[in-house]
Amino acid sequence: MLREQIVRVARRMQAEGYIAGAAGNLSARLDAERLLITPAGANKGELAPEALLVIDLEGNCLEGDGSCRPSSELPMHLEIYRRRPDVGAVVHAHPVHCVALSLVGVSLQTPYIPEALVLLGPVATTRYATPSSTENRDAIGGLIGEHDAIVLAHHGSLTVGRDPEEAFMRLEVLEHTAKTVALAHMIGEPRALSEGAVEKLLAMRAGYGLGKEGESTLGMRIAAEVERLTLSTQSRNVLFSAK
Repeated sequence: MLREQIVRVARRMQAEGYIAGAAGNLSARLDAERLLITPAGANKGELAPEALLVIDLEGNCLEGDGSCRPSSELPMHLEIYRRRPDVGAVVHAHPVHCVALSLVGVSLQTPYIPEALVLLGPVATTRYATPSSTENRDAIGGLIGEHDAIVLAHHGSLTVGRDPEEAFMRLEVLEHTAKTVALAHMIGEPRALSEGAVEKLLAMRAGYGLGKEGESTLGMRIAAEVERLTLSTQSRNVLFSAK
């Protein structure tokens, strides 16, 4: 059942260290009009299936305990379901490496790892927004239409999928990518994938049915970023060779 799947994912998030304490939240579509969502303040490692709340797409509580307090990030979840009819589940977590990279201004939009680009598509980072407020909703509003994975600056991550398991898988890939990129920056200057490689990988993503409308535009943005990084590296090489 969907309730058990959400609880299973929530416990894995806690066990893997993607959240701590009562942090993080999950939701999933029950049908075209109703959602299941985690309650506010719940420890996800101890969550029970019956604790999940049923709400409508306006945020009204339909089923739950007496207080019926959904996650404080409810506006962000509702925004995603309104904009993305293809999304069946949303996972918000606080993965350490993703957040750490956002603190120092390192974006995961730059394409470094082939598997990450295929499974996640381009990864956006929002501007800073106050957690548990409508600012988060507004920060992701212009991005979620084209992205399955978003880093919330100074805060956490947002991943979506057809079901909770797929949204969680994207969280795993996102944090693994962030960890790899962070390590690469400690060793030296990471090298981005070439424009040709990016085009092939995005085509592969579309062939798997993972591509989103608008990714051609995103591919152009990524290509521009690759070109910028290449020119920057070439300039550094010229400078060092002149010394």
